[in-house]
Amino acid sequence: MALLQPSRTKHRKMFKGKRTGVATRGSAISFGTFGLKAMECGWISARQIESARRAMAHFTQRGGRIWIRIFPDKPITKHPAESRMGSGKGDVEGYVAVIKPGQLIFEMGAVTKDIATEALRLAAHKLPLDTRFVEKGIN
Repeated sequence: MALLQPSRTKHRKMFKGKRTGVATRGSAISFGTFGLKAMECGWISARQIESARRAMAHFTQRGGRIWIRIFPDKPITKHPAESRMGSGKGDVEGYVAVIKPGQLIFEMGAVTKDIATEALRLAAHKLPLDTRFVEKGIN
């Protein structure tokens, strides 16, 4: 299982940041016909993206096309268990994608609406955010 992560970064650790605002870029369907749109802000880890992608691919029996519209480029740090407070910032544990409301997470194409609806519903169950099924030209 090859998790998504940047091949190289300028800085190893990053500030936590604020989760405000709505997505203006990446909010319209560009590649497929159907999509899964985020309705709230949050972080999605590389593991969650891969899990959702697998659920979609398994349901469609690897038919159609799947586009992942987000990339986990934010490093998340964590201190080891039972370590004392202080002594700087913890080690990088994994990578997350920062999601804003209105951002497309996945897109699907070359499948019927029924298959896309169910596949994206299964994928949405793997994600920690509220999402909505969208169609090109309708939403």
